[in-house]
Amino acid sequence: MKPPMRHLYLHVPFCPTICPYCDFHVVRRGPGLVERYLERLAAEAANLYADHPGPLATLYLGGGTPSYLRDHELARLFDSLPWTFEAGAEITLEANPGTLSPARLELVRSLGVNRISIGAQSFQDRVLDRLGRAHKAAAALRTVEHSLATGFRVSLDLILGLPGQDVKADLETAAALGVGHVSAYTLQIEPGTPFALAGMTPDPDREAAAFAAARTALGRAGLTRYEVSNFARPGEESRHNLAYWRMAEWGGLGPAASAHFYTPAGAGVAERRTNPPLPRWAVGESPARETIDPLEHAKESLMMGLRVREGVDLDALSARSGLPGLREVLERAARELVPTELLVAGGPRLQPTAEGLDRLHAAVLSLWEALESAYSEEDS
Repeated sequence: MKPPMRHLYLHVPFCPTICPYCDFHVVRRGPGLVERYLERLAAEAANLYADHPGPLATLYLGGGTPSYLRDHELARLFDSLPWTFEAGAEITLEANPGTLSPARLELVRSLGVNRISIGAQSFQDRVLDRLGRAHKAAAALRTVEHSLATGFRVSLDLILGLPGQDVKADLETAAALGVGHVSAYTLQIEPGTPFALAGMTPDPDREAAAFAAARTALGRAGLTRYEVSNFARPGEESRHNLAYWRMAEWGGLGPAASAHFYTPAGAGVAERRTNPPLPRWAVGESPARETIDPLEHAKESLMMGLRVREGVDLDALSARSGLPGLREVLERAARELVPTELLVAGGPRLQPTAEGLDRLHAAVLSLWEALESAYSEEDS
């Protein structure tokens, strides 16, 4: 019997402002737009539930700014979800500072949310202004304090390595707040965004120094780097994101949401489904479907799994992909990488070193080359 879908991502595309670096599928509110979104979401949820009734281990409401929805809209959204939840399920709501008052947090908690991911980005007003953020540092601090006081697990998003940023100050502020999780990223300049059109470019040296500072400051506060850009106290890791990195199955609801399901034997290894943007999604257009073949699945599993300190279970990957001799191919390639100190070779798992997390691309590229050499000609 096929195991149940245990993870669900729900995309809420609405934002009060659109930041100049944002490349996500986001829109502003418009007359009747949220109403149409909620109607379509309920229909989509019912259809997905019919095929994948759960129960769920994780639910992640991302965006956009899910906390930008009004009280009755949030309540209606949760009412439209037919799934039950496993004991101890993780239910995360992304939020921007200033959208969660103490009363609002109580409402959100009553709806079942137990984890808040707060897009603080920085605790310096001049940096927030450059990023085009709608909030000030004081609002971010209040949102974190109120969320913790209400009993939520709290994760903070920070952007590091920005021009004029006091990285150490931002990291020390985050560490002192007592949150259980910090996602620390560098600013990605995506094509077509206002920042890209203005000619902004990243500074690799400044970003490398910022990550080194993050490892020190957050590690000193008890937050361990368990993934390339994520730090957590023991037990506070994002269970939903771990499902992605472990290549589990997950469903997707909402415009531009993606899903990942394993397929029966003989139909490829997995299928990726990607919903269309809001206008086409709202009128019922079906998701695009892409079959993932064994070689592509193995490559994706390495790219995702080596982002995490726990690494990749080689036996599980071999069983999923069905590629003959896969473990031996990867073990041989990993041994060749040992002198570079990027990977730990030997044992049932392929794991990155601390250096390997910093140079993930180099390690993954080398393993991909080994896979393509062993299997591409055979598959073609």
